[in-house]
Amino acid sequence: MNAAQQKVVQYLQEAHASEQALTRVLQSQIAMTPRGTYRTGLETHLQETRSHAGRVAWRLDELGHGSNPLAAIVGFAETVVGQALALGKTPLDLVRGSGGDEKVLKNAKDACATEALEIATYTALERLARAVGDDDTADLAASILADEQRMLERVLREIPKLTDAVVGADVRGDRSFDVMTTGAADTVRDAAKATEDAARKATAATKRTARKARKVPGVAQAEGRVKGAVASEGDLAIPRYDELTAEDIAGRLPALSQIDLAKIDAYERRNQRRTTVLGRITALRGDEPWAGYDELNVAEVQAVLAEGDADRAGKVRAYERSHKQRAGVLKVADREHSAAA
Repeated sequence: MNAAQQKVVQYLQEAHASEQALTRVLQSQIAMTPRGTYRTGLETHLQETRSHAGRVAWRLDELGHGSNPLAAIVGFAETVVGQALALGKTPLDLVRGSGGDEKVLKNAKDACATEALEIATYTALERLARAVGDDDTADLAASILADEQRMLERVLREIPKLTDAVVGADVRGDRSFDVMTTGAADTVRDAAKATEDAARKATAATKRTARKARKVPGVAQAEGRVKGAVASEGDLAIPRYDELTAEDIAGRLPALSQIDLAKIDAYERRNQRRTTVLGRITALRGDEPWAGYDELNVAEVQAVLAEGDADRAGKVRAYERSHKQRAGVLKVADREHSAAA
């Protein structure tokens, strides 16, 4: 890998770290935002952000980023730091401001700053890639840059309305909502609906883009593969991995998320290449019941299932039976599925 490619890979890794961190921040902000145009915008951008992360990860894979150990390690560290900052910020989002309306406004102001950083990141990446003749990376950066610019414009349009809500709540005493009642279940359900609606209304150009996107593996699996390519034993979800037999590892795999399965798959292929482990991972790899499912705990999944969607309950039941086998989830999934039968 020459100097130009190394620099492109560095900038791609920075972009990927930013997208990973933004995903967690958006999830926390959606959960405390009431229904309306701003929440719809956040949900749409969450789906875009997950797509961005997957597309950047795929481009890194195409460039063979793992062939430069130093650049790969730096990029991996940036991803970890970015996620840690996002996770550390989430609890603070819940307590900032005097009430729900002000929390949402402050989050929106943060979103403007975040989008500005994303815009700067992809502007620099596009410029760099064009300068060194990497048109594929430049086109990718330009496409994502357009999404980030649209999101910043959308948030800026919401600021006056969100400020008016703060005036009504904190000055006139007319609070519009309680932040603790917005609910993660609404977030997951509405995000899924927004994705379905967008797919139905897609234009011919969007459909062509979607066909190209289908060639890219799932975002979670792409992320795991990228991480696994540079992971050490201590980065894996199974402690003391290298000391375990193939049978021991295979028995622990069903409890893991799709990201962790992909990470172990990449790690195993770099090292021992045991067919027992790789075969079990292949059997477990597949789509989650909905995007982000593996990140939810039992209570959060139960809240979504309580919405009474029989098809969703069936998907959860099938996925849990072959994966985590969480009794609390299976109990509610069985009940909801039977009730709709």
